[in-house]
Amino acid sequence: MNTKELSKEILKLVGGEDNIDQVTHCMTRLRFNLNDNNRADKAALQKTDGVMGVMINGGQFQVIIGNDVPVVYNDLIGNMSVSPEKKASGDKVEKKKQNPLSKLFDFISGIFTPILPAITGAGMIKGIVALLVAVGWMGTENSTYIILSAIGDGAFYFLPIVLAISAARKLGSNMYIAAAIGAAILHPTVTTLLGSGEPVTFASLPVVAATYASSVIPIVIAVWLASYVEKAVDKVTHASLKLIIVPTVTLLVIVPLTLIAVGPLGVIIGDGLTGGISWLFENTGLFAGLLLGGTMSLLIITGMHYALIPIMIASIAQLGYDYMIPIMMVANFAQAGSALGVSLRTKNSKLKSLSLSTSITAFMGITEPAMYGVNMRLKKPFIAALIGGAAGGAFLSLFKVKAYVIGGLAGLSGIPMVLGATFVYSVIGFAIGAAVAAIVTYIIGFEDEPEAAAAPAVTSAEPVASDAHTTVIGATAESTMVNQEVFSPIAGAVKPLSEVSDPAFSEEIMGKGYAIQPSEGRVVSPVQGTVFSLSKSGHAIGLVSDSGAEMLIHIGIDTVKLKGLHFSPKVTAGTRVAVGDLLMEFDLVEIEKAGYSTITPVIITNIQQYQSIQSAGATSVKEKELLYTVLA
Repeated sequence: MNTKELSKEILKLVGGEDNIDQVTHCMTRLRFNLNDNNRADKAALQKTDGVMGVMINGGQFQVIIGNDVPVVYNDLIGNMSVSPEKKASGDKVEKKKQNPLSKLFDFISGIFTPILPAITGAGMIKGIVALLVAVGWMGTENSTYIILSAIGDGAFYFLPIVLAISAARKLGSNMYIAAAIGAAILHPTVTTLLGSGEPVTFASLPVVAATYASSVIPIVIAVWLASYVEKAVDKVTHASLKLIIVPTVTLLVIVPLTLIAVGPLGVIIGDGLTGGISWLFENTGLFAGLLLGGTMSLLIITGMHYALIPIMIASIAQLGYDYMIPIMMVANFAQAGSALGVSLRTKNSKLKSLSLSTSITAFMGITEPAMYGVNMRLKKPFIAALIGGAAGGAFLSLFKVKAYVIGGLAGLSGIPMVLGATFVYSVIGFAIGAAVAAIVTYIIGFEDEPEAAAAPAVTSAEPVASDAHTTVIGATAESTMVNQEVFSPIAGAVKPLSEVSDPAFSEEIMGKGYAIQPSEGRVVSPVQGTVFSLSKSGHAIGLVSDSGAEMLIHIGIDTVKLKGLHFSPKVTAGTRVAVGDLLMEFDLVEIEKAGYSTITPVIITNIQQYQSIQSAGATSVKEKELLYTVLA
């Protein structure tokens, strides 16, 4: 059964959409707040292909899916007539506090990240059209050119509408009212009126002439204000009149307010930011690129680069080019160069292979494995990458290298973004960034990792001993996997899964392994591999080892309800990790004060591919001590 069919079956068996009050998901399960749990067919759900188990905990109806739960959740929401914002609000708990700057970056990221596919597609088409014209394969009077240009320009010209929908979704307000606000300020009649040069008023109040096509900030401010108006009117309006009153009042208040005050202010801010960045690159020589290129990777790590996205989009939309995209690209090339330098210098065969492979992916624009898995882990190569980014950025700034479209990753696959008058200089700048980073890495070196000794394999000819200190869990089955040692991710007391209060773990529905009762609020990697998933609430981490073992570390029971409070993730999905690398910090005392058990299952979820699990025999462990071995 595929996920779409599974989601439909689950929706039917929980009693249909009208029986669902709220639905969300954690790392492994769908969590329903049903109006009537008795209307759900629990027995039928447990027999459904793709459902690993069903349980009711704290009044919440939970359907255990496993690693595919995000896909099933999205398909489930797609089958429902009410938006995810209305259905996925979850339990009302205290939200994790954020400082104003973090809130701003989260808001910007939440608005601009979803629209990037549309901007990227349109930008690539603009680039292709410009290239065809430049080589003489297409004329500007050609009808094909006109249509292709409209496809490329459409997302940019009507950017306020696209942004309005995304902003409303992030704010939890009505996306279609927001789109109507964007459409109103872009209406041809309004555009003509504001561009006529004649004084314009609304109800005797002056309307400032401004151009809203391709603008960014005015619509974001307008939709933000609209969300408050909409909610305030909704609160005081009788249910029978909400459909008429709420959108009418919101549009009548926000559209004139935008034209009179918000829009002109937003245009001034947007033009000031775009013009200011352009002025820096055009008038400060190599300084702007040196500074931004040398700090771009730091901005990416802290998430502050999201603040640059609206400026980049506005610059492309309004000026036809942007200076910061090439700088972001050269920072990525520098990360790739540093990883390559590690590969050339290290004597460790595994690190050589890892750094070379992550360098290749970084050259293609996917830098997280190289940046987190190699350069930051070894420290000095990351510093070398910053130096390379600064050197390459200085060259790009000196020759005023521009990107003309937004499209593709910021690596070799994004080369079409810089096709234009400064293309040759862009290639030289990228090469400088990578080369300087690689050379500096090789020269300054790093603390090389010693070659790990190979562990003896346990074969069928070498039966596993069973005594007071060795426990074997599981059944035998044919497997092509290799043995995997799992080291303790947490310091604390080792417990069998049967002592975990959640049946999904105690009955080994999710997989096999052991649990730890933590004595410290830290989680480190138990294997060398990759973080393949991290729950939004931070309470669960999925990893896959280099040998193929899939693991789940689930911090506490029902801690998903804390919605991230007291959890501080130190990695993201895609991060390469070695044994002992810090994955998470959590406040052990506060989680227990909130009434949640902190016992932490550490399980193998693809246990069917292995023979059994052999305990190391310890009753208490420190970080990085052997917890158990998965036998192939």
